[in-house]
Amino acid sequence: MSARLDIVIPVYNEGPNILSTLGSLRDNVRTPFRVLICYDRPDDDTLTTIDAHRDTLGGMAIDYIRNPGRGAHGAVMAGFAASTAPYVIVLPADDDFNGGILDPMVAKAEAGADLVCASRFIPGGSMVGCPWLKAALVRTAAFTLHYIARLPTHDPTSGFRLFSRRVIDAIVVESDSGFCYSIELLVKCHRLGWPVAEVPAQWIERTRGTSRFRVLHWLPAYLRWYRYAFATTFLRRPASSVSLRQTWKPAT
Repeated sequence: MSARLDIVIPVYNEGPNILSTLGSLRDNVRTPFRVLICYDRPDDDTLTTIDAHRDTLGGMAIDYIRNPGRGAHGAVMAGFAASTAPYVIVLPADDDFNGGILDPMVAKAEAGADLVCASRFIPGGSMVGCPWLKAALVRTAAFTLHYIARLPTHDPTSGFRLFSRRVIDAIVVESDSGFCYSIELLVKCHRLGWPVAEVPAQWIERTRGTSRFRVLHWLPAYLRWYRYAFATTFLRRPASSVSLRQTWKPAT
């Protein structure tokens, strides 16, 4: 059965985490899916760990996607380029506790949403163990973007979300660092008037390995899309201002 869902997992030496995450997908996801492991270097221990334990993964479809550059942004973009399924989810490599929400995310997309946020800030969601500075920045951005800029999600900065094929194929990604592409695609969907939905998700600060999330380093890039969201609402920037790929044609 062909995959209805491609799960993009950017990795950097996630050997200690990846089997637990893949096991969660095996045990919880019923939508036909493929996993795209997006890596920088061929000596990444994520790959050797998976290869040594494939017999425990129940025949899961797993492809390795080499990042032509370096870093999280390039890894995710390589995953997007390799994806073919109607829906694409970007999942953190250490997330072995949200497998049960992927099917509901797909259900929201099949009901018409072009982007589905895994939200920490709605009933049923949580954020545990987050460093205070990061938590303050994330919560402030979430509050202002939802309640003032009127983005249709309570958790606009999370990188864990689902994108429709239309989003992947149509919208030009201008960001070039970190996980800024995620908020960029969100605010562009909002400006285009494309439907956005959310489901509750858990977030737990990792205990193994090193996070590649660099909130202060990426803050200027995030602020660009923060301003973009406000311009949509208060300056009434039109949908025609969103850059779309010339090769993309809307369905007729």
